[in-house]
Amino acid sequence: MGQGKVLVVDDDDAIRLVISEALTREGHDVMCAASVADQARVLEDFDPDVLVTDVILPDGNGLDVLPAILAKRPGLPVIVLSAQNTLATAVRATEQGAFEYLPKPFDLDELCQAVRDGMGRRGIVVAGPALTEADAALPLIGRSPAMQEVYRTIARVVPNDLTVLILGESGTGKELVARAIHDLGARKTAPFIAINMAAIPRELIEAELFGHERGAFTGAQQRTAGRFEQAAGGTLFLDEIGDMPMDAQTRLLRVLQSGEFTTVGGSRSIQADVRIIAATHKDLTALIAAGQFREDLYFRLNVVPMSLPALRQRAADIGLLSQHFLDRAAAEGLPRKGISVEAITRLGQHDWPGNVRELENLMRRLAVLARDDLIGAEMVEQQLVGRPAKAEAPVMVARSGLANAVEHHLAAYFAEFGTHLPPDGLYDRILEEVERPLLVATMSAVRGNQLRAAKLLGINRNTLRKKLTDLGIDLAVGRR
Repeated sequence: MGQGKVLVVDDDDAIRLVISEALTREGHDVMCAASVADQARVLEDFDPDVLVTDVILPDGNGLDVLPAILAKRPGLPVIVLSAQNTLATAVRATEQGAFEYLPKPFDLDELCQAVRDGMGRRGIVVAGPALTEADAALPLIGRSPAMQEVYRTIARVVPNDLTVLILGESGTGKELVARAIHDLGARKTAPFIAINMAAIPRELIEAELFGHERGAFTGAQQRTAGRFEQAAGGTLFLDEIGDMPMDAQTRLLRVLQSGEFTTVGGSRSIQADVRIIAATHKDLTALIAAGQFREDLYFRLNVVPMSLPALRQRAADIGLLSQHFLDRAAAEGLPRKGISVEAITRLGQHDWPGNVRELENLMRRLAVLARDDLIGAEMVEQQLVGRPAKAEAPVMVARSGLANAVEHHLAAYFAEFGTHLPPDGLYDRILEEVERPLLVATMSAVRGNQLRAAKLLGINRNTLRKKLTDLGIDLAVGRR
């Protein structure tokens, strides 16, 4: 008898052989099955200490039969293997009672370690709510190895209320991860409240978080509930926590320690029934060393740390993400586009300082600017290096298509500046661009008759004359 008994279920002969040989060398007694039915027959005479199973089997889904197996063998550690490599699969595996989830291709040493860990947890029952079909509609996309670790961590924190600290560069999707944790957890029917600490004036942060009473400060005309109160029963997402002032950090720490808070200007304690998820793109340990972040607050927030990979670290996902963003743009009314393999290859060579957000903005821009239905590498190259796109054929504007034409124009205008923004004063410049040709066309149509033009435009004659003068339009325009 070896260290323990392991049942391996996979329809791939080579995978079963490799796993079986590795576990046998470690002293385990290994049995194999190639299907759901085969697994059921083996289980009649073989009582495993650990079950290793694939998800997609010839005659069924390995996850579908887990509840029945665990009902007869409570606490049986189950290690799920899957080539689907999606967040939904990782979360469903955990919710169905799996001890560990490993995406294919997996690391054999990691699998052996998971089996050893499972042996040490025999008899420990872990239960959670079942995942519904609606929960599978998740915002996170990607099957790269870097994203698999993210999915596995999300799956582990969904069944509990532990505080999560999400770390990652700007644009990596920290709020999407926070929403996924909320939407898959027991608090999903309660509010998800997000607050960006960097976007709130320092003097208003406490009032934003905890609310204030009437007369608590100048301008406080009535009692206002803070984000903690608004998120009652749900999740409070504290984005850019590294930008929180020290005095507000102290107040937040007190709330996390005591589980209750008071409004600004108030005296009554309110129970803080929220799950806390914090996020930052900054190095909090460096801020602690510089005296800009409280170490005790860091430890309170860093219960479950989660690092999101930069887009350059998950280049294998760029193709999936690009088409997803193009599909989303089409659903919002922009032209439907596809993207070539060569274009995806070029995208993979970019450094992506703005990460997934930068890619999404690029896809939306390309959806507007690209003339062909398939976006090629040349068009991508033009946008990535910040050069203006080649002149396209003039846009023919239908009577109802002015907004569409303006949208095309604005997208091309922004594209001319690459990763930079246009000069300030854009609003007035754009309005002037529209107003000038409108007035010229109207004056020409009425042959210079200002009374008729004012009536046609629906404005006062004096207003019309002032506009013509301010824009330098000849008052006699249109006269013959």
